[in-house]
Amino acid sequence: MHFFKDLSLSAFTAGFVAVLVGFTSSVAIVFQAALALGATPAMVASWMWALGIGMGLCSLIPSLWLKKPVMVAWSTPGAAVLATAATAGGFGMAEGVGAFILCAALITVAGATGWFERIMNRIPLALASALLAGVLARFGLSGFAAAQSALPLVVLMLLAYLLGKRFLPRYAVPLTLLVAIVFVASRAEFTGADIQFGLTMPVWVTPSFSLAAFISMSLPLFVVTMASQNLPGVAAIQAAGYADRRQEGGDAGIPISKVITLTGLVTLVLAPFGAFALNLSAITAAICMGPEAHSNPARRYTAAASCGAIYMVIGLFGAAITGVLTAFPKELVAAIAGLALLGTVGGALTAALKDDTNREAALITFLVTLSGVVIAGVGSAFWGVVAGGIALLVQHYGRTTPAGT
Repeated sequence: MHFFKDLSLSAFTAGFVAVLVGFTSSVAIVFQAALALGATPAMVASWMWALGIGMGLCSLIPSLWLKKPVMVAWSTPGAAVLATAATAGGFGMAEGVGAFILCAALITVAGATGWFERIMNRIPLALASALLAGVLARFGLSGFAAAQSALPLVVLMLLAYLLGKRFLPRYAVPLTLLVAIVFVASRAEFTGADIQFGLTMPVWVTPSFSLAAFISMSLPLFVVTMASQNLPGVAAIQAAGYADRRQEGGDAGIPISKVITLTGLVTLVLAPFGAFALNLSAITAAICMGPEAHSNPARRYTAAASCGAIYMVIGLFGAAITGVLTAFPKELVAAIAGLALLGTVGGALTAALKDDTNREAALITFLVTLSGVVIAGVGSAFWGVVAGGIALLVQHYGRTTPAGT
């Protein structure tokens, strides 16, 4: 099978790091959303089952089929919206599942009609690259900020990464992760974990539909998933060179509309078990789409496929795997994420700022996105693009480009 021939240690490690970063950085928010809707412990485990299976299938199958790194994750800002709305509105799990289904239907329509992809294709590459750099730079900052509470660990990881890049560049991230794990284990700094072995059993919840739940949960969940998750997810695909280039005589790339449609359909099927919203990934996608995953872009799909396979294992053994992954110190997770994303952040910034014509607009997009500002419940990724678009409009609308420039 071509997959095993194309697979490398660096690609598999990239997939594992993507899971580690994506899971541990936001699983607490997912738990909070489930509990706010009145979930029992069995229902919380079912959410992990549904989300793990959903993310796994949507990442593994398209990656193997297309030979492109397709990365899908849960909607972290969507989970935060659910937690807030459920607490404020007093909604229960049945109404929550109804809201998940309606949101999934909206995502499916957005993908099937292709309107979201058409909007993204109108965003200049400089702004899309600046958007991605702004999203990822926050993780880079968090990685080095971890030195405040774990200076020896972060310094050791940085040295291991730099030495790895000097002598074994393909394996810099795997070696850094191994050094960090050995160091943490030697100091007995893994946090206590409640590990319960056994298959996770899905719990069906019959949906209940109401106008109040649609307005309070479905619509906000849809908006933040598209604006704060799918938007930077598409930017990650474009920046990594996996966008559709057929009109330019290039490769077909990742069919964005079809993948978004797939995430909507899979969410529809798994919503009664706890899958609230699946979407294109940005942070974890950058880890699997970057040169650290594999030097050959044509083989980076193995990193995404590995990530998908691990997600499915998490789904099947949700309780046990959750305990293992959450045992990693938060400083280790932050540092490995920051180091793994260094190359992608640098490349995105280079693409964003190299053109004098769009440089200021790109810089505005980058800074607004990096700020993390949230307005009307919508995250900074959306507002970064809005601010950059306004800058382009003000600076260039109605102006003609002089000949020869």
